[in-house]
Amino acid sequence: MTTITRAVPASEGFRGGIDVRVSLRDDAGSGRSAFDGAWFPRSRELAVELPELIAALERRGVRVERFTYALEAWEPVDRKLEVLGRTVRTGGFRSMDPGVVCLTWAGGTRRADLLVVPPETDVLTGARALRLCTRRGLPSSPQMVLAAARSTPLPQVPASRAV
Repeated sequence: MTTITRAVPASEGFRGGIDVRVSLRDDAGSGRSAFDGAWFPRSRELAVELPELIAALERRGVRVERFTYALEAWEPVDRKLEVLGRTVRTGGFRSMDPGVVCLTWAGGTRRADLLVVPPETDVLTGARALRLCTRRGLPSSPQMVLAAARSTPLPQVPASRAV
């Protein structure tokens, strides 16, 4: 038997995708990059975080139909979730990288892999990772992208001019 979890109404805390920390490439779903964007959830509770992510992506024109994730990285969620009056299927897999989630839309013809910035990550590193994942030429490892986001460039000191 399949259970459908209904998203929490706006009056009870569901903000309809407002203030969700997510980045998405313009060509998301094209398969041209290791990551199509990044998601920086505030917790590991998919039942809370996923409706907000789906609503935020819907506002950007991406109507998510299926969401897959690494089982060991998240709190369990029902196989079907109702968000904004429609059903989104979910699936957890032991074989998935815990640093990535996958979403599909357009009848399964479009797929995007989002890097997951762990919720315990500091805000500055998370913001850098969100920005990095919209660029081309990223390494395909979530760990390498997060390491790049954690690194800080050396301060640029202007050359002194002789007077």
